[in-house]
Amino acid sequence: MRLDGAERRRNALSMTSLIDVIFLLLLLFMLSSTFTRFGEIELTSGGGMAGGPVMPVYLRLQGDRIVLNGEELTFAGLPAALDRQKQTGADTILVSLDDRTVSQRFIDVYSALRAMPGIAVTVIR
Repeated sequence: MRLDGAERRRNALSMTSLIDVIFLLLLLFMLSSTFTRFGEIELTSGGGMAGGPVMPVYLRLQGDRIVLNGEELTFAGLPAALDRQKQTGADTILVSLDDRTVSQRFIDVYSALRAMPGIAVTVIR
């Protein structure tokens, strides 16, 4: 209060600083967000296989190792080994995982298998 009896007027709040803060928060959230496109993969679990005779190939993922019918392979050598198996009449790949296999490794191998035409991929435990 002033001594001369006049009341003091309040100044209006400036919205400029509030708008600046909102734009800074918007920039922060936009730059800290990830815009990764997540994909989906279709899994076929092991079950009763109906139809004609099946020539399965057993592929086991053990951590970083890939074992195809008992033979250890690298990821780069997997397509050539599967082509050899396909020439022998193999038409189904049974994929088995152990507890040390990370999901990204499984998805990489599974995507490579699904890209091969004429071969059915089944995940077993």
